[in-house]
Amino acid sequence: MSAIDSGLAGKVALVTGGSRGIGRAVVERLAGDGMDVVFFYRGNAEAAQGVVDAVAAAGGRAEALQADVTDAAAVAQAVERVVESRGRIDLLVNNAGIVRDNLLAMLEDADIRAVLDTNVLGVFHVTRAVVPHMISKRAGKIVNLGSVAGDKGGRGQSNYAASKGAIQAFTRAMAVELASRKITVNCVAPGVIDTEMSQAVRDLAGEQVTQRILLKRVGSADDVAHAVWFLASRFADYITGEVLHVDGGFKME
Repeated sequence: MSAIDSGLAGKVALVTGGSRGIGRAVVERLAGDGMDVVFFYRGNAEAAQGVVDAVAAAGGRAEALQADVTDAAAVAQAVERVVESRGRIDLLVNNAGIVRDNLLAMLEDADIRAVLDTNVLGVFHVTRAVVPHMISKRAGKIVNLGSVAGDKGGRGQSNYAASKGAIQAFTRAMAVELASRKITVNCVAPGVIDTEMSQAVRDLAGEQVTQRILLKRVGSADDVAHAVWFLASRFADYITGEVLHVDGGFKME
């Protein structure tokens, strides 16, 4: 439990893509502050159970639910399960995302569709299922995971950049739509983070990556999780429609 009263203890969080990388760090950070965390994972049950066990060992509460965010019906069913067992969802963190990098001329239709289906449609599916429950309580917070790619173009990332730019626009639109219902919507846009998903990019670019970051290091998943925690906490009650960049100054170069 945090020594600072963030206002999160005892509340219910739903995190998508919570079995590894940034998602796992977010689950552990929120659970460490006393939240009851449910997270979706797509297929790796072993990794998901590892997160549940780690949270339990630290004295927290987490549950893993298998749900593919690209499947609207499965998402709706999973969200209903969460609400039936917990009674509410106070926080939604839309984290699930994939990359399929390649130059545009070499991108297969499947590579474009997979990224947009997961990174954009997945956010629509989960948010659409959760929002009515927040509206009924006239309270809630939504934190979407964007990317520095949504602001700063990257070679071979047209599909991913387009998907994350869409999420940042979606964040602003939902902030307007839900403000009257006392629901805030914000976005965290990570830069280059030390995760399995970014490994290929970091290996390919080598030291060129850190040279373009003002703080001269890649970020950690915990760096991003702290930002999500802040936007979820009572300290961000007067913030909505914002994109918080966690990139070490990458976008400024």
